[in-house]
Amino acid sequence: MRTAWIFPTILLLVPALQRAQVSPAPAPPIAEKIHTEKPINGAVLVDDYAWLRNRTDPKVHAYLEAENAYAEQFTAGQKPFAEALYTETLSHIKQTDTSVPYHLLGYWYYSRTEEGKQYTTLCRKKGTLDAPEEIILDVNDLAKGEKFMSLGSFAISDDGYLLAYSTDNVGFRQYRLHIKDLRTGKLLPDTAERIDSLVWAADNKTLFYTTEDATTKRGDLAYRHVLGTDAKADPVIFNEKDERYDVYVSRSRDRKYIWLDSGSHVTSESRFIPADAPTAEWTVVEPRKEGVRYDISEGNGTLYIRVNDTDPSYRLVSVPVTSLGKAHWTELIAARKDVPLEDVEVFKDFYVVTERIKGLPVLRVNQFGATETHTIEVPEPAYFLSSSTNAEFDTGTFRYSYQSPITPSSTFEYNVKSQASTLLKQQEVPGGYDKSRYTVERLFLPAKDGTGIPVTVVYRKDKFKPGQNPLFVYGYGSYGITMPDTFSVNELPLLDRGVVTTVAHIRGGGEMGEAWHDAGKMMTKRNTFTDFIDATDGLLAKGYGKPGLVGIEGGSAGGLLMGAVTNMRPDLFNVVLCEVPFVDVMNTMLDATLPLTVGEYEEWGNPNEKAAFDYMLTYSPYDNVAAKSYPAILVQTSFDDSQVMYWEPSKYVAKLRALKTDKNPLVFFINMHGGHGGSSGRYDRVRESDRRYAFMLTQLGITQ
Repeated sequence: MRTAWIFPTILLLVPALQRAQVSPAPAPPIAEKIHTEKPINGAVLVDDYAWLRNRTDPKVHAYLEAENAYAEQFTAGQKPFAEALYTETLSHIKQTDTSVPYHLLGYWYYSRTEEGKQYTTLCRKKGTLDAPEEIILDVNDLAKGEKFMSLGSFAISDDGYLLAYSTDNVGFRQYRLHIKDLRTGKLLPDTAERIDSLVWAADNKTLFYTTEDATTKRGDLAYRHVLGTDAKADPVIFNEKDERYDVYVSRSRDRKYIWLDSGSHVTSESRFIPADAPTAEWTVVEPRKEGVRYDISEGNGTLYIRVNDTDPSYRLVSVPVTSLGKAHWTELIAARKDVPLEDVEVFKDFYVVTERIKGLPVLRVNQFGATETHTIEVPEPAYFLSSSTNAEFDTGTFRYSYQSPITPSSTFEYNVKSQASTLLKQQEVPGGYDKSRYTVERLFLPAKDGTGIPVTVVYRKDKFKPGQNPLFVYGYGSYGITMPDTFSVNELPLLDRGVVTTVAHIRGGGEMGEAWHDAGKMMTKRNTFTDFIDATDGLLAKGYGKPGLVGIEGGSAGGLLMGAVTNMRPDLFNVVLCEVPFVDVMNTMLDATLPLTVGEYEEWGNPNEKAAFDYMLTYSPYDNVAAKSYPAILVQTSFDDSQVMYWEPSKYVAKLRALKTDKNPLVFFINMHGGHGGSSGRYDRVRESDRRYAFMLTQLGITQ
């Protein structure tokens, strides 16, 4: 990232930028307009900033550098505040720490972090936790000399001698395969490119992996590799030709089977082979049927299938591995419209299902042969609850993770027979954190159509004054993804300054199951945006914030949310944090060569079809920017993001600068060496977060 002092020099060098009149305040770069038109479906899409898509054009780079320089210069006065927030956040992080070890095939595996180091170190001990530590992979070593480092897939052979893993050193989610001999510490020559997933067969020499298409980044091919052979000659064992689908390989918990799953947003299909027969023919569990999704767990020769064939809430059926086909299915849990079935995990003597009740997760334990089920109880009105690492099949215990916005992340072990939970570890929060000073509430606020929107609210008790506090609302609402009610060290500085922090669990997400997702996608997508607006209005009406002191945040598809609601109700919000935002909906979804586009026709619609085009055009943020007043806005993106290309937010910012009529700040940070999640190092990510929060708090009148 360039420093502010070079900004005037950049402007002199770039003909595409129109230099603003010199004034005491920094002037933003103004992008050149090159008018283009695209007639389609009886309309004309006008795009004056399409030239920003040319990532190799020097004037594009110069414009991005100019935006970075302007952002640095404009926020220079906030840097001491951002640094104070960073120091405060770090004071609540135990920087040298170790994860809870888990047992697998004779070893205890865990990861640890060290103060001052950006990445984790993966370790194990043989037989007992008192044994000497063996470092199997230090990501800090992998990151040396790199500006970005991300660890992708990771698998250890059954004999414990070989580690297969993948890394991305750019940020574009383009992973390279590595195989390490853990006896010698040396890398084997076996490698492959564009790796998505990988898994070992039981013979300790055969590796299955999937790769992505070079253009669309869709996982489409599955390969079988034998150690010591040329990966370029690896046979393709599966080729998914439907562009809506991605493929993925995995291994069953009892390690008897290898799974190859292929799925789109609405349809899936699974096949398998015995893990000890890597050249066997693959068996399809149930042939794909449009609109039907299912996933598989296996145990004791039986498949447990979570499937939505009778209702979007899913049901659970079982079938013998030796007698597949719907005719042999036995229903174990019927579909219940108000209780979506989210997950199933199978062990030797029991299975655990994750359900959703009023938008919150519930873990229910079912022992084979028993008539009663047991629910793992939790103490708070809003929380996150999920399975933890349960690597072994033959066990009498089940590990789960629990946290809430005020309870740090906690790992428990549940004894299935005694029905007792034992706390193994709770995240330590140094710096004087006292849970009793905060409170968490769960609300259901009405949308205009009467639907109740779940909203999680957190505040510090002694700082809360009804109707007077700054209000912060976070949202996402896409892909059926649930926004978890987790503990966030990053938000403690907000709470301690009297900000009420909230999460709006709007339609389009998965909080209330697949039906909740369906009610906020395709031709109902506008529900996502109006839910967020209604939730914010409802929070203000109930005194959880003060009108005129509202900050909002969202990233990726949540950045689409930010752009849409800001166009629709700019008066409601004072400051907007918008990360890697999917804002150029029409142009992106009309380009089938871009990553994700074709597969996401099932999420957003296909704008080549007129009805979908007309509907999508009503909310596409870039296409609806208008000459009016907007809130203060911070936009952040990464040049190497493969999920939302950098030019989407770049065009959006350029158009906002040209049209908005207010004098509120608009700053745009471009990470030239980051991915979809920004920087890869843990300290760098905290700095980016606190830079955003310093901007937001300043706009809300809080400067220290």
